[in-house]
Amino acid sequence: MSTKSGLLLGLACVAAIAAVGSVFELSSGQPPLGNWATAIILALSVPLGVYAFVAAARDARANQ
Repeated sequence: MSTKSGLLLGLACVAAIAAVGSVFELSSGQPPLGNWATAIILALSVPLGVYAFVAAARDARANQ
């Protein structure tokens, strides 16, 4: 695994944590950052996490 793969995988993990946290905050009723900010974080973190994970997997395969 290259450094690039590791960084992309780390980014995917952080984005997944942000997405799960946003879902829990939105379901609680009163997110500390507000509904809009939390919804925007959720909307951005899901595709970013998927993209980073796929890019990490492709990079790891290419560098085997």
